[in-house]
Parts: sequence; structure tokens; C-alpha cells
Amino acid sequence: MKKILLITIFMVSLVTSAQIKLTGVVKDSIGVPLEMANVIALDTVAKKISSFGFTDAKGNFKLDLDENKVYNVKISYIGFKEISEFIKTGTTNISKNYTMYEDNMLDGINIVSKMPVTVKGDTIIYNADSFKNGTERKLEDVLKKLPGVEINDAGQIEVEGKAVEKITVDGKEFFSGDTKLASKNIPSNAVDKIQVLRNFADVNQLRGVQDNQDRVAINIKLKEGKKNFWFGDVYAGAGSSPNEGLYLFQPKLFYYTPKYTLNIIGDINNLGEAVLNRRDVRGLRGGFRSQSPSNGTNISLASAGIGFLTATARNANRIETKLTALNFSYSPNKKLDLSGYLIWSGNSNGQRNRNIVDYNDPSIPDDITDNTTDQTSNSGLLNFKAIYKKNVDNQLNYDLNGRFTNEFRNDVGFSQVIGSNTPITENENATPFTITQNLSYFYTASEKSIFALEMQHAMQDEDPFYMASIENADTDPNNNVDGFDDVADVLGLNKSQQFYRLDQNRRVKSNQLDAKLDYYYILNDKSNLNFVGGTILSQQNFDSRFFQVLDNGNSLDPNLNIPNVANAQNTNDTEYNFTDLYAGMRYRVKTGIFTFRPGFTVHSYNANNTQYGTNYFKDTFVRVLPELNIIAQFKKSENMTFNYRQSVNFTDVNQIAEGIVANSFNSFFFGNDDIMNARAHSANLNYRSFNLFNNTFVFARLSYNKTMEQISSIANFVPGSVVSTRTNLNLPFDIESFNAFGTVTKTFGKIRTSIGGSYSDAEFYQLFDLSSGNINTTKINTKNYSVSPSIRTNYIKAPNVSLRYRASFNDQDRVETGSRNMFNFKTVTHSPSIDFDAYIWKSLTVRADYTYNEVRQDGVFQNAFDILNFSMSYRKDRDAKWEYEFEASNILGTESRISVNNGNISNSINETFILPRLITFRVRYQL
Repeated sequence: MKKILLITIFMVSLVTSAQIKLTGVVKDSIGVPLEMANVIALDTVAKKISSFGFTDAKGNFKLDLDENKVYNVKISYIGFKEISEFIKTGTTNISKNYTMYEDNMLDGINIVSKMPVTVKGDTIIYNADSFKNGTERKLEDVLKKLPGVEINDAGQIEVEGKAVEKITVDGKEFFSGDTKLASKNIPSNAVDKIQVLRNFADVNQLRGVQDNQDRVAINIKLKEGKKNFWFGDVYAGAGSSPNEGLYLFQPKLFYYTPKYTLNIIGDINNLGEAVLNRRDVRGLRGGFRSQSPSNGTNISLASAGIGFLTATARNANRIETKLTALNFSYSPNKKLDLSGYLIWSGNSNGQRNRNIVDYNDPSIPDDITDNTTDQTSNSGLLNFKAIYKKNVDNQLNYDLNGRFTNEFRNDVGFSQVIGSNTPITENENATPFTITQNLSYFYTASEKSIFALEMQHAMQDEDPFYMASIENADTDPNNNVDGFDDVADVLGLNKSQQFYRLDQNRRVKSNQLDAKLDYYYILNDKSNLNFVGGTILSQQNFDSRFFQVLDNGNSLDPNLNIPNVANAQNTNDTEYNFTDLYAGMRYRVKTGIFTFRPGFTVHSYNANNTQYGTNYFKDTFVRVLPELNIIAQFKKSENMTFNYRQSVNFTDVNQIAEGIVANSFNSFFFGNDDIMNARAHSANLNYRSFNLFNNTFVFARLSYNKTMEQISSIANFVPGSVVSTRTNLNLPFDIESFNAFGTVTKTFGKIRTSIGGSYSDAEFYQLFDLSSGNINTTKINTKNYSVSPSIRTNYIKAPNVSLRYRASFNDQDRVETGSRNMFNFKTVTHSPSIDFDAYIWKSLTVRADYTYNEVRQDGVFQNAFDILNFSMSYRKDRDAKWEYEFEASNILGTESRISVNNGNISNSINETFILPRLITFRVRYQL
């Protein structure tokens, strides 16, 4: 590592040793500095851009030029005449100042468009070809090289620390709702320009009355040769692994015209290279984003889906994916835009996990488990979106989203406590669906008045079925020999059966309407008032039955004997109704560099639930929720925002249904019909600096959250067992957390350096209901902090290397409030990595990446694993249609990885088996 850093420093010194600097100031005709003016130096011999830059807030610019050359220096700024001057360099630095004069003809705009980076107001335009070296294949490969743009660990695109919420192609929707579909599938050779739209607003009418500092979108401009023609690629491959043969087929085809577009993406492979995994599918909503701030009420629809595990190459030993996706847009006229998509996704995977579990409570026996999971999820998604703009004063949006799923999960596990030699089998399946509709209308009544109506209706139906089977080695009901016999007494099971077979069916239906009307009254060009009124109406129904299937096939409704749970029921019949009627006001005013937006909303809440036909609980109250937003705009590229908000968090029907629910064979849950809502305070401070003058980008975030009457669980473990029954309650303690995050990125020529860090400090409580009826409370404080420096090169003609290092620290303190016993757990993870890519002989692309991971707990080495991947591809030249590739992943044959988990119930060392060594030969054909 040290040698590589020394070589890098030496390379930088060579690049900079024979250069001189051209510096100066750019002002307008009255002496006002011009920020973000484009300054370029054209090599008059090579006829190309040799250096480029931007002016800062004081008009300063700086260019690095070679000695003893003649350059044509051009300076351009929107609305001003271009400056063009020839400069001959010598061996000393040069300083020159320039004055620009207004010109409505926008001379020089064609020259500016060829610059690697151009800034026009809130839009940053990257010329994609300026950042390519030939190793790129997808849009994501180009985005990683753009200054100020990052791809995070989840695959999301970030600009200035803000997640990009939308990607369009030539202004047309591209599978709205997930930016990864664009970044991982659009071919890089089709991309001409990448436009980063900061302060993004869906509705132009509201741009002047709202603050959009946290919103970013990206528009991809295609090359002219890609319009009115099909483009894309077809990717196919085959190979082998220690366990099975490998296959891959991924057609990705695109067609764009000014009037309509068509995008087709297909995928079938067992390499773990999913275009969309299950988590992506469930998050692909595609709906319109609300145009006004949250009004302080947080309520979610009940979720009763099965415990499906998201699979990746680093947590699964088998992954098979299938995908068919069709996206379209159609503009019959200038007023109407139609778009949508149809997606079918199939994901099947296998996972194996071995755990050494150390329970924090000494009365609970420690356990060693080995669990194998096979699961399949098939989902169909549809989206239809219509935007009608009658004129600049009227805009109507409609959106329909649907998701239909069929899921299965099978588990076979072993527990040292519950019969180490007898497998425990669990099976789950569900066929849920969700349909969501959004309708919004924006009307500008006059220069002073704007109305915004937004409505959302969601309907959801879930029907998970669960079955567990545990062998009963001793069928004598009077002897408790098996590890599950004591649990059988608590659950009221028939202990004379050869197998304990537990079945449960559930049905959860949800129906929710969220509607609000905003009225904006513009006082002057510096301030406006926003009046809002709305309602949330929610109804959720929960029905379930828990029963035992006997050896003869008959079913038994057990008589539950749950400690400290009176009249425990094996069924649920619950209806939960919620209403929120609210009205509020916000005042937005600009003064100097500051924008203030204080406000409040007044809410009238009504929540009630009915169980088994009887009205159990009703809560009606009124609450005022204040909020405050402050923006300090130091300059165009630097700002700070502060947000404070009070909110009320409501639960869902799963938490109040008081009948038994089997989450797994070792975890059973009883809801609490009279739990109250939780109240929360949240504050955050964000700082962003996007400085193209010195190529430095800074993002920092501080946040604080405090929750009163937090809904939490209280556990009761069956004596001598790892099986627990839980219920919930409102904690009598306040829950607090503090988080800090920051990253600094600076580019030196072709070398980009970055350092990021994070810190979190959270305090919460774990409650145990002892058999005596006493509650044992443990206060838990967890501190997590990490640091992650990196350095990478971005050469056009030379190989590129990326070095990253991440150190993560977890420090957990536990204090039993009764006995004052204290415990501490410390975990440290070190993760260095290196990536390499090179484009050789204008035909051969070589890539390799290596990652090392080491885990230590309380200073003791636990595990280390490393992953090495390599690929080599050949194409005759950059424009060749055919490309041939060899790829090997996990070359070292690493079988598993170790992680240490510190939880509120237990601490565990987890071994997760991963995909084995995969070797494939592939071919790509580009249209």
C-alpha cells in the first residue's frame, strides 16, 4: 500500500513539474466578479482543450499550462460576449485580468458546449467523452468519473451528498422510481452529455415559492447517431462453477424519437448479476413526489410479508434471476406526456448461515445454529403516468402503480438448544398485491395566487401462510425431554405427536387516502405564505389463525398458556381506523443570504381499534406541530440548511392485534391494543460546497432525533429455552440518537482524493418480562464510527487505479438499571480494496478488483476473508459491434465471510456462505 502511494505521488510530481499557472480575475463591465464563468485553454497545435476551469465567487480562475506553448484562452459566460486571446507561455507563471461585456446573442456557446464541464445556472453539464478512457460499458462507469458525482454502496447515484431522485433520457421518463435501472443498463457509448439538475422541481409553477436544495435529477443527452434508431446491446455468456453450469443472457434495447420512446431490458442468469433484486422491485414505486413538505404525521400501511432475505453475491450461495422490463413514453402533442412500464421479475436464491449466539441475559442458554434457506419471489409491476399541461397556469398529473407478487421461502435449520441433530423446517408463502393511485392538479389563479391539490390512494392485500415442523423425539406428554417440550406447554400443544407442526394463516387488508390542498400567496419577490389543509384516512384489517396440525391430519386450536398475557387468543380479528384532519401555515422570506421558512400545522387525530367485534380502544386528541427551515446561500456553489420538525408516529394494525402471531419457530408475538402514538423531535444541519474552481467538494450532515413514548417490545423467554414470546408497549424513557457524516473530495489533475467519516451515538432500552412478573430493563448505548479515505486516477490513455480503505468501529455499552451490572462489546472491521482498469492497444480492456475484510471483537481476531475478481475483454476498436470477454469472480474461492452483530437481545458471530468461484466466457453485440 505504501509503495503504491509513493508511486502515485511521484506520478503527480512528474505531471506538475513542467507546468506553469495562468491566474486572473474575471469581472463584468461595472467591476462585479462573475462566478462560474467558463475558462478554457486550447492548444493551438493539437487543436484540443488543454486545460479548463471556472471562476470562484470572487471571479478568480486558475489554469495549468505547459511551458513554451501557444494557447487560445477563451472565457464565456451566459449573456456576455466571449473573450478570446492568444497567450504564449514561458517558464514563469502568468497573471491576467479580464472584463466581460453583455451580449444577448450568446456568442461562443458552441465552444463552451465542448468543454468537459459547463455550468448554466443550477445545471451542471458534463461532456461524457471527456471522461472516458475506453473501459466504460454502462452509464454507471461514466458517472463514477464525474467530479462531484458518487455511486454509494447501495448503487444509488449521489451529487453533493444528495441522492438523485430521477433520471430522464432526452427529457423522457426512464423507469421512474429507480435510478439503478438507468445507470446499470444504458450503454456508455450512447451518452453525449450528462446534465445534473440541481434544485430540481417537477412543477415549474412552484419553483419560485418552494425550496428545492435537497432535490437533484439527471438528464442524459443521447448522441445524434442514437436517435431514431434502435441502440443497445445483447449480452450472452456461459461458464462453470464448483456446483453447477453458468448462463447469462441480457438483451438491452432502446429506441428514442422526439415523440415516443421504447426501452426493453431482459435478464436471465445464475451469476448473481441481477438487474433488479427483490429489494429494488419492492422499492420501485414510480409515483409522483409530493410537492409540499411533510405535515408531521407518520403512519405506514401494515406490512405482513414473509421474511424474505435480500440476496447478493456476498450473502448468498445461489442466485438465479429473470427479468422482462418494458418502458415507454409517448407525447401526442406538446401538452400531453404519457409514460409507464411493465416489469416481470423472478428472483430465486439460496443462503446458508451459521451463528454462535451469546444471549445478553444469563438465564437464556447460548445457542449454535445452522440454517439453510431457499426462497423464490415472482413479481409483476405496472406503472402508468400522464402529465397534462394545458398552459403555463394549469398542470394535471395522474399516476397508477401496481405490484403483484408470489413468494415462497423454505428453511431447514439446526439448533443446539432445540435438538442439535433434528432439523427444524419452516415454510412461508404469500401472494400480496398493492395498488396506488396519485392525482395532482396545479393552478396559477393570478400572479399572487397558486393552488396545489394532491391526492394519493393506496390499497394493499397480504396473505402470508406460515408452517413449522419440529421433530418430537419423546411423545410422552408427561416428560419434557426435547428442547421444544417446555415451549409446547406454553403454547398448549398436543405433546403426543411425532412432530410439532405449527401452522398460521394471516390476512391483512389496508386502505388509505391522503389528500391535501396547498394555497400559495405571493406577498412580493422575497416572501410568500403557504396555507395547507388536508386529511389522512386509513383503515387496516387483520385476521389470523394459529393452530397445530396433528399426525392424523386434523387441526387443533391450542389453549395458550402465555405467562403474563391474560386471555391469550390463537386468532385475530382486528380493525384499525385512523383519521387525521389538519391545517397549517408556512411563511417563506428571503433576506440577504438567508431564506427562512417557519411554520406549523394543527392536527385533530382519531385512532381506534376493534377486536373480536368489540371496541377496545379509542384515542382522540389535538396537537400543534411546529417546523422551521433555514437556508444560508453563501454563494452559488455553497450553502447550509437547517431543518427542525416535530412529528407524531402512529403504529399499524400488526402492532395492536393482540392474538398470537408466529414470526418464526422461536419467536411469537402478541400485540397491545392500547399502545399510544409516539412523539418525535428531529433536527438536522447540512453543509454543501461544490467548488469547481479548485475541484473541491464538501458535504457534511449533523442530525439529532428524540422520541418520546417510543413503541418497543418486551420479551419473555420460556425458561431454559431460546424461544420467546413478545408484546409491545410505550417506553417510559426517551430515545435519543445523534448522527454525523461528512465527506471531502479534491482533485489534483488526474488524481481524485476523498475522505469520508461517520459517527452515530444511539441510546435505547431492552425490556425482559421475567417469570416473576418483574421487568428487567437494560439501557443500551451504541456508538458507531468509521473513516474511509480513497484515492483514484482518471487518466484517458493510461491505466487507472483506485485505492480505498474503510475502518468501522462499534462500541456497545449495556447497563442493567436494576442491578447496575455493566457490559461492553467492541468490534472493529478493516476493509482495504483496490480496483484496476486499463484500455490496452485500443482493443483490450482489463479489469481487476481485490477486497480484504478483517473482523475483530474485543481485540480478538475473529475472521478475515478476501475477494478477487478479474475480467478481460477484446473488441477490434471502440466502434466494433462484437466484444468477447473472459470473467472470473471470487478467484480465490472464498467460501464464507464472518460478521459480528451486537444486538439488544444477543450478540452473535455470523458465518455467511457466499457465491463460489465463477468462470464465464461472454460475448456482447452492440447495435
